[in-house]
Amino acid sequence: MEDTSKYLIHADVTADGVVERSDVVGAVFGQTEGLLGDELDLRDLRQSQKVGRIDVEIASTAGQSHGHLTIATSLDKVETATLAAALETITRIGPCRADLEVTEIEDVRAAKRKEVVDRAKELLHTAFDDSVMTSEEILAEVRQHVRVEDITEYEGLPAGPRVGESDAIIVVEGRADVLTLLKYGVKNAIAVEGTNVPDAVAELTRHRTVTAFLDGDRGGDLILEELSQVGDIDYVAFAPAGESVEELDHHQLFAALRNKVPYETVSGLNEPREAVAATDGSTTPAPAPGATDATDATDAIDATDATDETNGSDASADSNAGDALPRSPAIDGTRSASEYDSAGTDPTHSLESSAASDTRPAADSSTGADLEGEGETPKPAHDREPGAESAESAADAETEAGTAAESRTDDADATESEPTTVYEHATDVIRGDSDRVRFLGAAGEAIADADAGEAYDALANLETVPTTVVLDGILSQRLLDLAADRGVDRIVADALGQFTKRPTDVRIHAIEAVAEEPPNGN
Repeated sequence: MEDTSKYLIHADVTADGVVERSDVVGAVFGQTEGLLGDELDLRDLRQSQKVGRIDVEIASTAGQSHGHLTIATSLDKVETATLAAALETITRIGPCRADLEVTEIEDVRAAKRKEVVDRAKELLHTAFDDSVMTSEEILAEVRQHVRVEDITEYEGLPAGPRVGESDAIIVVEGRADVLTLLKYGVKNAIAVEGTNVPDAVAELTRHRTVTAFLDGDRGGDLILEELSQVGDIDYVAFAPAGESVEELDHHQLFAALRNKVPYETVSGLNEPREAVAATDGSTTPAPAPGATDATDATDAIDATDATDETNGSDASADSNAGDALPRSPAIDGTRSASEYDSAGTDPTHSLESSAASDTRPAADSSTGADLEGEGETPKPAHDREPGAESAESAADAETEAGTAAESRTDDADATESEPTTVYEHATDVIRGDSDRVRFLGAAGEAIADADAGEAYDALANLETVPTTVVLDGILSQRLLDLAADRGVDRIVADALGQFTKRPTDVRIHAIEAVAEEPPNGN
């Protein structure tokens, strides 16, 4: 009955004498019998379960009894009101004079509705997550989760999954640093977990090209000192002063790795981090002793997640095999041993070494003479044979005055000349940290420039379809799709994002790949 009741009749009971619950129930049935006819007879309604149990609470004090009566019904409003009015005809309970007054007819459904409304308001404030993630945020969170899941252990130490197989490793201070590197796709880092360098790390450094990537504080100096005593270090990189590796964003992290220096340049210094900061990338890292091109300094960056590993990147590489822009190991990171040539060298170079090995024709720094037609680069003075140096000095003295003015003019013209190739545009836009995007025509001429953050809108609104897009930023799936739709042939970006689909008719390259070997013509 409680589940089907619609109304509750509440009534107060007063009796001039001592009465009990059974006396009240008996008076209700006895004094209402036949009063309302057969259809509203209380006994029949009780048997048909249209009226529920009669609940009575009563107590006696000072010779009088006071209590409360409740009757549940499933009758409609009219029938319930009529039944309630009939209860007020009761004048005696047991042997005592009594009075029964209906105080309220409660609508059970209204009470339930109020409870529903109150609970709904509570749920509205507490049960819903108001934050709505964008598509980019969803992809970034899932991608970061996958990368963090990749953290493993090497001899009980936190490490990236490629530490055991990579020919170059990055040694960092703690687990959080390894996670930060994993977040940006670098999978060959291992943590020393404190100033006491474990034996496993010391042994590992003797067989790999090692870059120590440490925090920009005194602790980083101390760890470098101990690491140099128990192991072999090839290169040293520090986070900016006062910052930790785990606090760096994408650009800061890779900038710090690009600015690393050979260990020999800071060996023995009290504060090597200040010496590294002072170079600010001006010192080109030299190859480690005995290292080949395949173990160049920046090959320490094993960033296999910087390109899409699951969307057919091998097929894309094959389709671009004839392109003048080779893939960079620092970005691709998926090379096998068979990709090295017979001398054990990598057919491509890394970020810093490629900048140092730019093969474009250059002018002799001493005379300003154009060496493009000579067929070879003259040896430095200290590498020439003793006789040759003395023989050439006289000729140099005779021509120095006549060529100095021409050298200055040529240098000024070269400085003021506009970029004409994809390599030069990429160097101008991306290496200059301009945060710009440049659209190039088929002849390598600049069609338009815009802010990197507005690259999508700028490309969408261009009347002339560019052949090449040079972007100082991370290439997104959205911009790549638009470029494919508009018929762009090639995109060069500061870094490549994760792609769920990769159009085959658009060639994409990271700036490191472009810097490996300047394209011939465009």
